[in-house]
Amino acid sequence: MNFDLTEEQIAVRDAARDFAQNVLKPGVIERDRDQRFPHEEVKQLGELGFMGMMVDPKYGGGGMDTLSYALAMEEISKVDASTSVCMSVNNSLVCWGLEKFANEEQKLKYLVPLATGEKIGAFCLSEPEAGSDATSQRTTAIDMGDHYLMNGTKNWITNGSTASVYLVIAQTNVEAGHKGINAFIIEKGMEGFIVGGKEDKLGIRGSDTHTLLFNDVKVPKENRIGEDGFGFTFAMKTLSGGRIGIASQALGIASGALELALAYSKERKAFGKEICKHQAIAFKLADMATEIDAARLLVWRAADDKDQGRNYDQSGAMAKLFASKVAMDTTVEAVQIHGGYGFVKEYHVERLMRDAKITQIYEGTSEIQKIVISRNLIGKI
Repeated sequence: MNFDLTEEQIAVRDAARDFAQNVLKPGVIERDRDQRFPHEEVKQLGELGFMGMMVDPKYGGGGMDTLSYALAMEEISKVDASTSVCMSVNNSLVCWGLEKFANEEQKLKYLVPLATGEKIGAFCLSEPEAGSDATSQRTTAIDMGDHYLMNGTKNWITNGSTASVYLVIAQTNVEAGHKGINAFIIEKGMEGFIVGGKEDKLGIRGSDTHTLLFNDVKVPKENRIGEDGFGFTFAMKTLSGGRIGIASQALGIASGALELALAYSKERKAFGKEICKHQAIAFKLADMATEIDAARLLVWRAADDKDQGRNYDQSGAMAKLFASKVAMDTTVEAVQIHGGYGFVKEYHVERLMRDAKITQIYEGTSEIQKIVISRNLIGKI
């Protein structure tokens, strides 16, 4: 395998790094503190082409490969995971799902403004009683002949209040189980569609996470994605690619924490020498770097599987499972290396530690990733 990046991939990575360091970093502590969504920063991401990176240029996207997207996600996530999750949802879940499965009319109406960053999208699967068990949808969309009538609640929705386009998974035929689930395109402003309360979160506090309410929302028939009963398959296939984005986010959080810890350890002195020269700290740094490199290889393999048209269910799940654990372990150690300074916001590592935890939970918990991996393994026997 060739691990050399192309000139285009290097340019994408460097552009993302420059944006993260010079645009995102100056206000990241305040946005986290105030739970303020990065409106202007996300707008600039769209102008730079980072909100629809993998979308075909004919729909306003960048036409890039998955590895380029992973590289950009890592650099953005080193500094601001709240911004990167907005970018991840728009790219991995919303734009990819529409480009892969929507019809041409839907793509022209919805995908184009999403890919260019003119609008932001949200993916709505989780419910109060349907988290990891995505088959237990309680949100319903009843066929009324010329439209669907949607009722229900969605929880933990990223971009909940800032999105204009929502991909909503709902049950249309309870008796058919998961084969009676469909995916719909909902627009902000539809009568009966209400953005509920904002969650006060441990991490990614600059990201707006909301409950969404649907009270007799009339959904046009042309807003259903795919054939009748395709919704569950749509959700699972979309989430499979989304895991690569979150794995890249976890990788970025971890590598950002290592960079900060390494820099601090070279400056901080104890017992007459820089603390990086004490074996206790040096070994921590060695373990962190090794685990991050291993996580990066898993992420790149999953991205390459997707780019080459290979099945990436297992490699994507492995990447997310491992990278999210590395993010948690590395950020905890980064705080430890900083000592008391690691406990205050000024040094950034406490925020990275708080942000890391969610990567083990959303877009499939670590336990769900193990189910995906084990089922793939058993199926190969």
